[in-house]
Amino acid sequence: MGERWQAVDDYIAGKLLGDDDALATTLAYNAQEGLPPIDVSAAQGKVLFLLAQMAGAQRILEVGTLGGYSTIWLARALPEGGSLVTLELEAHHARIAQANLETAGLAGKVDIRVGPAVDSLRAMTDEAPFDFVFIDADKQSNVRYVEEAIRLGRPGTTIIVDNVVREGGVLDADSDDERIVGTRALFDMLSANPRLDATAIQTVGAKGWDGFVLARVL
Repeated sequence: MGERWQAVDDYIAGKLLGDDDALATTLAYNAQEGLPPIDVSAAQGKVLFLLAQMAGAQRILEVGTLGGYSTIWLARALPEGGSLVTLELEAHHARIAQANLETAGLAGKVDIRVGPAVDSLRAMTDEAPFDFVFIDADKQSNVRYVEEAIRLGRPGTTIIVDNVVREGGVLDADSDDERIVGTRALFDMLSANPRLDATAIQTVGAKGWDGFVLARVL
């Protein structure tokens, strides 16, 4: 089944996305530098781009930069004068992302901050509000990241959290996998938080069976 999922993603990309030298170069450089191939797919990147544009986002926050592939998609959605702050734990990843953003001509719109994301988020009070938040980092901290996204957002802020299905692992209440435990805690938090209106969508494709949360701050 996975081969069919990949083939459909390739079909979508061929019909609707086309070739993109900057994104292809980014993925090639990430692989060359030993980064894990866990970026969003091209089709998912375009979803982020379109959602950020539909939200009219002028200020975007990303938690989890990796090599900057999703960062490029999001930065491209910004209008003239827009800005993006992206948080990355690993200095090596941040250096690669910076190089990729420079190659893509987007370095002037993006501020990469290195260190534990929770610490970076706590220090960003004066920079609120953000219009759009994409969270794709360590899953065990997702509750904290969403809480911070609410604090740093405004009514109407869009929040996307990636990798929330985990090939159905989210159903396993007895799992000792910290990523699944963190994801289940996220769903508990979303269901109880009166400041969020949220849903989640399952996805299949080049990245396997997974899904994302789509939420709006009230």
